Amino acid sequence: MKVDIHPPYNIDAKVTCACGNSFTVGSTKEAISVEVCSKCHPFYTGNEKLMDVAGRVEKFKARQAAAKKKKPSVKK
Repeated sequence: MKVDIHPPYNIDAKVTCACGNSFTVGSTKEAISVEVCSKCHPFYTGNEKLMDVAGRVEKFKARQAAAKKKKPSVKK
């Protein structure tokens, strides 16, 4: 194995989010700046918003409902 080819590993690298949240992780960088973290991401906060452009969500739901109606029931 070659000696001194890997960067130094920091056990307590500080991650700072744009929302102001900060936490520590292990990384080869000392400081990491991110735009979205688990405190502000819509998936984790439960504030998901659907961006409906030209009724695409409604079209999808209509196709999904039509597919469920066409699906034959299977008896066991």
